[in-house]
Parts: sequence; structure tokens; C-alpha cells
Amino acid sequence: MPQSNTVLLVEDEQGLADLYRFWLNDQYDVVVANSGEDALEAMDDSVDVVLLDRRMPGLSGDEVLSTMRNRGHECPVAMVSAVTPEFDIARISLDAYVRKPIEQEQLRDSVEQLLLIADCPDRQREAFAVAQKMVALEAETTSEDRNNSPEQAQLQARLSELEAELTKVIEKTGSDTISKDLLSKTDSL
Repeated sequence: MPQSNTVLLVEDEQGLADLYRFWLNDQYDVVVANSGEDALEAMDDSVDVVLLDRRMPGLSGDEVLSTMRNRGHECPVAMVSAVTPEFDIARISLDAYVRKPIEQEQLRDSVEQLLLIADCPDRQREAFAVAQKMVALEAETTSEDRNNSPEQAQLQARLSELEAELTKVIEKTGSDTISKDLLSKTDSL
């Protein structure tokens, strides 16, 4: 039997942690941490993906993520939070932002997307993360706020740079399905 991927699920609400584990347990090895401190203890090189609550007692999700990155853990991370994303997510080293409440299919799809980008070259992964941040902000902020936000402008500029770089790679190498899919998705932003 092939080894399953490991998902570190960081959720302080026990009922949600149990539900998310139930939803994912048949496909993944799910490690649950009910606090930021527990997450940092559980985090090691066996973890493939992190699903991280943003607002928790003690260490916040932002602090946990910063500490993980400072310790050299670069696996993909999705914030799964009831907190409405604001423009500060532009500065956070996350790969996706998913709003609660979340359905089983959305949670599974998020894990699959994160596993897919885990093996992508850095530029593809960064483009995915930037696009995901922009999608989250588009869903939760007004057009006027986005137009007046320096963070939004920085995200858009960075995505354009990455898109140009990836387009050059596609043209030079001929075929790169992941990059083409990513570029087609970011064109709709």
C-alpha cells in the first residue's frame, strides 16, 4: 500500500478538528494540533501540507506560520479561518486562504491543490500563492478597496512578473501543463 501524505491540521476548536480529520482520514495521515504550540511541536519533515487556523488562543496562525518558515519548513500552507482576509495576507508566507465555514469537498480540494504545488518549481508555487491571495481578497473586499490598496497593487505586479517569467519558460520548453493551467486561471483575475 502506498504511503499516504501527511496533513498537519491546526484547529483549536475540537469539534471542527474532529470533523476535518474525519473528512480527510480516509485519504491522508492526519495529525491534529489544537494550539499553535502543539503545531510547532508536531511540525517535522514528514508533514506534506498544513491546514492552519488563523485565530487561536496563545500563538496565532500568523505566528505559527512565521515560526515554521523560520525553522525551514517550506511545505504548502493554507489558512483555514473564519477571519475575513485583509490586505495583510499579501505579506504572509501562505499558499492559500480558505474561509470557514468549509465543506468537505472544498477542504479535500484545498489539500489536493497544496499537494500539487508542493512539487512545483518555486516560481510556479509563488504564482499560485499570489493568485490565491488575490482570489481571497476579491471575494472579501470591495473593488474600491482593492483599487486603493498598495498591497493589492504589489500582488498584481508580482503576479504579472511571474506570469511573464512562466510564459517564457512555456515558450522555451514547449509544454508545461501546470504552468499553462495556472496562467489560464490567473488570466481571469
